[in-house]
Amino acid sequence: MNLQDTQEPTPPFSAADSQEPGASPSRGVTGDDRYSAPKIGGLFESISRGEPFPTVTHSEVERDLSVLDVKKFNLWYGDSQALHDVSLTVPRGKVTALIGPSGCGKSTLLRSVNRMNDLIDSVRIQGEMQLNGDPIYGPTVDVIELRKRIGMVFQKPNPFPMSIFENVIYSLRIDGVRDKRELAAVCEKSLRGAGLWDEVKDRLKDSALRLSGGQQQRLCIARAIAAEPEVLLLDEPCSALDPIATGKIEDLIDELRGHYSILIVTHNMQQASRVSDNTALMYLGRLVEYGTTQKIFMAPRLKETEDYVTGRFG
Repeated sequence: MNLQDTQEPTPPFSAADSQEPGASPSRGVTGDDRYSAPKIGGLFESISRGEPFPTVTHSEVERDLSVLDVKKFNLWYGDSQALHDVSLTVPRGKVTALIGPSGCGKSTLLRSVNRMNDLIDSVRIQGEMQLNGDPIYGPTVDVIELRKRIGMVFQKPNPFPMSIFENVIYSLRIDGVRDKRELAAVCEKSLRGAGLWDEVKDRLKDSALRLSGGQQQRLCIARAIAAEPEVLLLDEPCSALDPIATGKIEDLIDELRGHYSILIVTHNMQQASRVSDNTALMYLGRLVEYGTTQKIFMAPRLKETEDYVTGRFG
């Protein structure tokens, strides 16, 4: 298959064409770029047959200073290969979205970053991952110390069965911090950073389990950023939330941009276009196309990417 073969481009389209009714305008997708995806076709069928395919990476995303580098990363569950030669750079201070159909490897890749897949006996990996130049995988890597450098928030809020205060400062307790002033300062700073301080400042001793689902998810984000992670991983953080709570999480992600490097998995195309700076499309364990969110949604190079982000596939 020759990726240089092209046909006449389709007329320009707006990312708003694929937005849900009432959705707020996209933060990530702006401008009036002319759509110019080449009409290749057949790529997903080729990948399904196991044929090799080089990722189409836009030059714009290669210019950023990276915080996380993934190089030819492969992962197997027993005899079944889940990730195939994935190479990806996550830029410092920006939001990168992983999109693709269910089962394409998005969450597997995300969980590989903080080595959660180590907990599965049948897993084996090949390739490299580096966090600010330090290897993530290797015989000398201290996984506990590594995970202190990486924050993670899951699909379903998972506050600990303890007070709001103790949830936020949990990582500091683990590190042996006992200074009450320092703990209080970190708690307030983190809750403010998560947009939750004004809602809970008078009930920090209450159980975190008494918070609403949206508040619990923001509490989990506050707990993650309290450790000042080098990268923040968000695995579909809004999938279990109502539209109002989802909007607050998206606003929070926008506020965290620049202060934290964020890698987010989402099934929601409108959400990806609203919150991310860069977007990567995955399919059957392969990274298909990676570029700025504006280019991926307005001027992708592959027809398959166009079909996916406009809802004609997946």
